[in-house]
Amino acid sequence: MASTEGMKAYEEDNLLSLPKQKGWAAGYFYLFQDFWCPSIFIEGVINFQKHFQAKDSDVIVASFPKSGTTWLKALTFSILNRHRFSSSDNHPLLTSNSHELVPFLDFIFHGDNIQHKLSHLSNTTEPRLFSTHVPFPSLSNSIKDSNCKIVYICRNPFDTFVSAWVFFNKIMSDSLNEVTIEEALENYCKGIIGFGPIWEHMLGYWKESIATPNKVLFLKYEELKENANFYVKRVAEFLDCPFTEEEESNGVIENIINLCSFEKMKNLEVNKSGTIGKNLVKKYLFRKGEVGDWVNYFSPAMIDKLSKTMEEKLGGSGLSFKTCP
Repeated sequence: MASTEGMKAYEEDNLLSLPKQKGWAAGYFYLFQDFWCPSIFIEGVINFQKHFQAKDSDVIVASFPKSGTTWLKALTFSILNRHRFSSSDNHPLLTSNSHELVPFLDFIFHGDNIQHKLSHLSNTTEPRLFSTHVPFPSLSNSIKDSNCKIVYICRNPFDTFVSAWVFFNKIMSDSLNEVTIEEALENYCKGIIGFGPIWEHMLGYWKESIATPNKVLFLKYEELKENANFYVKRVAEFLDCPFTEEEESNGVIENIINLCSFEKMKNLEVNKSGTIGKNLVKKYLFRKGEVGDWVNYFSPAMIDKLSKTMEEKLGGSGLSFKTCP
């Protein structure tokens, strides 16, 4: 069955029966496999689950939206490909956005020509590097059953929320009204955000990282910012390509960190204009990249609301974040 036919049948049989909520930026979120999937992504997710065949050498960068995805993609790409490309001269990150170098599996399988896409992927140079926003339970079985590696990054839900609210208001369709921060927080705490609830998303990968530490590496944006050198080395070790003493003494780790820094990437011409796909404006991917900027947006009532929600959803899990301004 062709992709469009399969999706059409799915829409007719299932989509209309799914709970739905108005999306922040465009269209609707559908409660699909226990997470709120933006309507424009459901086809890609279904085809990804059905058709993607993971290889044991694959690496998947996983994240909740607006949690440091662009940065972790750049770092992981640079770590894996450091013997192919210099960190300073003629590096692909100087001429391509990291989302172009590390494609989303959620997007790859959207539309037709599935077999052509599968053929292309099977011939991609190994180790293949992909990314996803899909929660762990909804990853393709081939990823969960293979020996491929998953590097997951999460971020303090306070900063994640502000980053998402600002970002989606920027990319919002002209036909939609801007969402107030109070309205957005209400939905966020209810879990109604693309690929949310954020709590279940983080906990899915968190629990898997504890159960299978050789399969899933769980990172926090704040810790990566505070000690990039340590965590770049940790990622390399996890991916079975640790830095040699010679590389360390030659400054390879520092070069990678500098190449992938927020300031460096934001100021590259390739990231100042143009889009990824049809409508993802590159410059919107780089706002501040700061830890704790949420204090400039939250009222005391909002702080109380999100703090209580986090305690309710994450309490007892062992996963915690600083919530005091």
